[in-house]
Amino acid sequence: MKIYIMTDMEGVAGVLDHDNWCQPPTHAYPGRYYDLGRELLTKEVNAAIDGFWRGGADDIVVVDGHGAGGIVPTLLDSRAKLLHGWAGPGPSGLDESFDAVAWVGQHAKASTTHAHIAHTGWFDRIDISVNGVSIGEYGQLALAAGELGVSVIFASGDEALCREAVALAPRITTVAVKQGLTPNDGSDLDTTAYMHHNLAALHLHPEVARRAIQDRAQASLRPLLQEGKGYSLFKLAPPYERVTIWRPDEPRGVKRIDHATHPTSVIEALNLPAHPEPLVE
Repeated sequence: MKIYIMTDMEGVAGVLDHDNWCQPPTHAYPGRYYDLGRELLTKEVNAAIDGFWRGGADDIVVVDGHGAGGIVPTLLDSRAKLLHGWAGPGPSGLDESFDAVAWVGQHAKASTTHAHIAHTGWFDRIDISVNGVSIGEYGQLALAAGELGVSVIFASGDEALCREAVALAPRITTVAVKQGLTPNDGSDLDTTAYMHHNLAALHLHPEVARRAIQDRAQASLRPLLQEGKGYSLFKLAPPYERVTIWRPDEPRGVKRIDHATHPTSVIEALNLPAHPEPLVE
């Protein structure tokens, strides 16, 4: 049983904001707790690895999906392999040899209410949709997995991410490790303002979160083992149209929109270059 675990930092219990916890110290970010944030993520991933291993997995690949890097290699459970860096153009390392995809530390898509540090790719997007279905980073990978016939079985992150995951793949198992509290979606904000928009959240204690992740990850393998390939897929019918709406770069700036299409492959559609133009509303 081969499992692909996509990881991110913003959906981890105890990771409190982006600038202090999710970026190393630079001229742009204070990065005060970046190392601690990486440790918290790696321990959540280890909880998932342990759960999957107990549930029957025997080959686990952990993908460091956080832009600045989120996994501490020396702390990672030795039963897993670590994949860092993208070979492109599709999801790095994901192919038909995997039985399932899981997410740990994932955040909700851009412009989600009651979410924590929500964004898609970066804070400059208002929304990305495929064939009219709004998706975030979770949805993009889930669609790619669906095209490859790989089941989506588990996701942990904030409560809004869990709602998003179930809406696209109703049979997925989720664990909410924190609850975002900001009611406004922030779709009217420019990029800089949106970066600091949805930072209020109620967190589980990290140890409580890890226990829940371990238990639910183990449980998520049972139906997959019973039903095999074809269980819990998120798929849309071709052709594929990707639409991206971009935030203004400054207050009172202009929103932009991009359209990209592919006749047969959603993976190819998601990876086509963007050519944003001013959005006329």
